[in-house]
Amino acid sequence: MTFSFDALSPADFEDLSRDLLGCELGVRFEAFGPGRDGGVDGRHAAAGDMTILQAKHYRLSDFDALARTMQKERASIDALTPNRYLLTTSRPLTPPNKDRLATIIGPSLQGTWDIFGNDDINGLLRKYPDLQKSHVKLWLSGAGVLERVLHAATHNFTSLTRDDIKAKLTVYAENPSFKTGRDILESIHVLIVSGPPGVGKTTLAEMLSYAYLAEDWELVAIRSLNDAFTHIDDTKRQVFFFDDFLGRIALDARALSNQDSDLARFIGRVRRTSNARFILTTRAYIYEEARLQSEALSTGAFDVASYVLDVGIYTRRIRARILYNHLIVARVPEAHIQALVEQNAIKKIVDHDHYNPRIVETLTNADRIEEIAPTDYPAAFIAALDDPLSIWDKAFRTHIPSRCRHLLFAMYISAEHGAEIEDLEEVYNPLHQALCRRFSLSSGPKDFEESVRTLEGSFVTISNGQVSLINPSVRDYLAQYLTDSALLRAMAEGMATLRAARALYEHFKKVPGVSGEDKAAFLISYITLAANAVNEEPWKPIRGEPNRRRWIGMSYSGQVELLRDWWKTSKRQEFLDAALVVASNRDNWFSSWADGRIMPRLIASLRAAPKAERENTTALVEALEERLIQILDSALDLDDVHRIRTEVLPRKGHLAQRIGWSADSAAHRVIAELPNSLEHVDSESTLDDFRKLVDELGPTVGATPAEMVRAKDAISSRADRLRAETPGEDALSVRGHSTIETDWFTDEDLRNLFAPLLWSGK
Repeated sequence: MTFSFDALSPADFEDLSRDLLGCELGVRFEAFGPGRDGGVDGRHAAAGDMTILQAKHYRLSDFDALARTMQKERASIDALTPNRYLLTTSRPLTPPNKDRLATIIGPSLQGTWDIFGNDDINGLLRKYPDLQKSHVKLWLSGAGVLERVLHAATHNFTSLTRDDIKAKLTVYAENPSFKTGRDILESIHVLIVSGPPGVGKTTLAEMLSYAYLAEDWELVAIRSLNDAFTHIDDTKRQVFFFDDFLGRIALDARALSNQDSDLARFIGRVRRTSNARFILTTRAYIYEEARLQSEALSTGAFDVASYVLDVGIYTRRIRARILYNHLIVARVPEAHIQALVEQNAIKKIVDHDHYNPRIVETLTNADRIEEIAPTDYPAAFIAALDDPLSIWDKAFRTHIPSRCRHLLFAMYISAEHGAEIEDLEEVYNPLHQALCRRFSLSSGPKDFEESVRTLEGSFVTISNGQVSLINPSVRDYLAQYLTDSALLRAMAEGMATLRAARALYEHFKKVPGVSGEDKAAFLISYITLAANAVNEEPWKPIRGEPNRRRWIGMSYSGQVELLRDWWKTSKRQEFLDAALVVASNRDNWFSSWADGRIMPRLIASLRAAPKAERENTTALVEALEERLIQILDSALDLDDVHRIRTEVLPRKGHLAQRIGWSADSAAHRVIAELPNSLEHVDSESTLDDFRKLVDELGPTVGATPAEMVRAKDAISSRADRLRAETPGEDALSVRGHSTIETDWFTDEDLRNLFAPLLWSGK
């Protein structure tokens, strides 16, 4: 593999040069800065009796620029009087180039063999291949590796291009978290990356994902655990990635109650599957709240703490490298960098109590810098660290028209991870019209299209038909901005879907000072929407694929539960009537995986309610019970029936007796039919779970010993076939650094790191 070193910053290239020449010469080089005497570019290292190594990463300059720089530094090299002088450069060098450099450098150079150009460095990398794997950015930027990563990533992170991935690699500051995360994944196969907002959780998870992709693993980016159960396949090497699995701003308690046991179950399967890895990210405060609320996440048997890597703390060296890399990749004008240096802002930024890589990324963005004069840049940077959400405030309030603000409101209530353009337009148009009517604003038929075009690149990104907020902090800002009750009530009048209405109402409930009466009054705006709930399907056709449909987020039982809750809060009969229509409509197909777990809990809660409530919900309970029995009578996996039965058993006292009978009958039927229904199962750990379930359920649901033996024999036979198709387990070869030298990083080190950015020709 040949490297161009484009993804490395000058400081990264210096690190690589020290490691390579250290291996070649059998010495350890220590890092040095230019020093106060100036004139020496880049980093130096000393070992033994004064051997000096100098690294020149001239990836964007020609040979003449390198030669001119070396001429300027000749006096400084002579003043150091080294016993041996070594020069590395990322530029290709011809023999005449080396001869010319040797003449310029002078007597400190023993010979042209101590000048290492691009080809020489690639030769050393081939000689010491393990070094490639410890320099993660270098390894991932290799031509063949990058193409494999790009090909696989475009099917999962749909907004990424080759340039996007290279940019991510270039700004990434290598740190011990990569190796720690890699070691956890290789040891127990599961990693939960936790930390405060904006500290690089997703970046670390992506870098780990890229490393697996580079070694031909299949990446499966998921939005639900059902996606994970559907795709796990022992015949493939797979890495599953679940970003912000507990929510982006606040814990989704409803989702947690529906998925925490599934999470424990899927983690168990991954741990027992040699060719599966599972990477999850979450904000630290959301994770801690989830642990308090979830029995599955807090139980000692689950031992969730062993999977967690907290990335909330960076050493001073890593903070400095992150800022340094962003200034280089974003090509921040030298005048702005000069202002940071002259006003001593570099030190203030790196040492700031609220230092955050996301703010660094935003404040080095080209569009942002265009708006800030060089002399004002340091103050703007520090102000953003003092108040992170202020980054978006001026642009949101003064730089975009109201129609664009309405689009961002629609984004906020549409989806945490982005929305299909057609889904966003479905939410935007009625919301925009409602706000224009309420506040006497003009509107036009092209407002949606023009708003998307205006916001692209500044507030949103668009790729493959999906619109996403350009940065998660935009969502944080909107959450803070949307606290005006009058504005939220006006938005409620423009809700077009139950999904959006639920998101808006959940946000409204968290506004300080909102009372029970306020909530009831707010919900009145939803009465017309509720009457049309029966027409809101959980699935939509996929564009260009008429025979396939995509899940859009709320099951029929979820709709019923939502409408029931709104009825209880508002006391408006219209919501309960709408819930009954959804539950009774024969055109609505309730499914085992989307509805099966919710329905026993929902039915039991209705039956256990106070008498006054029960008198109003009898018809709804009966309709839901009929639907649950229909599910149990349909074709089910052993997993499906077990999940439903697990919800039924503890609630038998509040469920009709026929529900328990139907659950047992379904389990018996599935066990008896298991020998003919295993070909779709591609995970040995899933089969192992099935074997345990046959032993656990069989005797209690009436399965005969012969039926149980046949089922387990079929499971063993399928497992044998899978093992024959399963590739051997290979550990991830890329390792990363376990340490980044010493954590002692002085003010002089800080000045030395950033000084070369001000020197022309670098």
